[in-house]
Amino acid sequence: MKLIEEYRDKELVLMLADRIRLTATGKYSFMEVCGGHTSSIHRFGIPALLPPGIKLISGPGCPVCVTGTDFIDRAVLYSQKPKVIIVTFGDLIRVPGSSSSLEKEKMKGADVRIVFSGLEALNIARSNRDKIIIFLGIGFETTAPGSAVTVKQAKEEGLNNFLLLSAHKIMPPVLDAIVKEGIQIDGFICPGHVATITGSRIFEFLPENYGLACVVTGFEPVDLLQSVLMLVRQINRKAPVVEIQYTRAVTSAGNIIARRLLSEVFEFADATWRGFGLIPGSGLILKKEYEDFDAAKRIPVTVLQKNENPKCICGAILRGLKTPYNCTLFRSVCTPENPVGACMVSAEGACNTYFKYLHHE
Repeated sequence: MKLIEEYRDKELVLMLADRIRLTATGKYSFMEVCGGHTSSIHRFGIPALLPPGIKLISGPGCPVCVTGTDFIDRAVLYSQKPKVIIVTFGDLIRVPGSSSSLEKEKMKGADVRIVFSGLEALNIARSNRDKIIIFLGIGFETTAPGSAVTVKQAKEEGLNNFLLLSAHKIMPPVLDAIVKEGIQIDGFICPGHVATITGSRIFEFLPENYGLACVVTGFEPVDLLQSVLMLVRQINRKAPVVEIQYTRAVTSAGNIIARRLLSEVFEFADATWRGFGLIPGSGLILKKEYEDFDAAKRIPVTVLQKNENPKCICGAILRGLKTPYNCTLFRSVCTPENPVGACMVSAEGACNTYFKYLHHE
């Protein structure tokens, strides 16, 4: 409890808010690129503690949200095959595809199971040798090492009925895409959980190539306010760098063991992001040595391209161009109980967060 109570200390929170008000002499725009940050920012009412000149913008940090419709459609097709068990993390089951979702397929009788780790998926594979188990791997560098461990273990055990359908993505290419698109921001609140694996070095191209301030940040009120203060000071000094606020979990080098596992099992590939389209080198697929566990190669299926709901602006929200308030579906048609877009499904999605914490607006 110590690390929670300390970072929610009221006096410290108010002191940091005062320092920000005294230090912020102009206008500043910062993007948080982690869905966990978006949720924490609004859960703790951080914008209300900031001066009017500081604007916080939500970015593409929700792994469920950025997973493309084509991936959901592919998973749905697999779920319709006989003797196939789909294993997934909870949020993904409700993400709508072009015409169905895993939740709808489960209601029709498909074997779709929710797990909390890839190792649980291995247990299902061990207990169902007569069936094909397809584990849906989603998430950034934070969750990808878990999938790497799982696939490596499956190979060591000879569990050939275990397959991975990878939608794993890495963070630097999408940040590069955001900057190149021309959105007006002064810096990034960088994802703390990603950096625990990768280290803070992966963000150094942002100040070096684009002159943008960066602070790797934790998830409590003190973390977030301290990071805003650090970003403001960088802008005022006109000296953008990558700083680590989340020092209790992040180093510049990251988790060497996890990084080694990633490089052993995965390789970079082009990947489709909701709202961005194809981003070169932004995805992770299994290397040749592990391709026998690649669902897309072992069981190829054809996904027909279909148009998404044209009124859903989830893509623009993920790119920081709009907020949920700009969506005509928000809160009227699209709700957590009846999500039209992926941003309303996940607890880390901007639409879900706005619905949950900003209802008074």
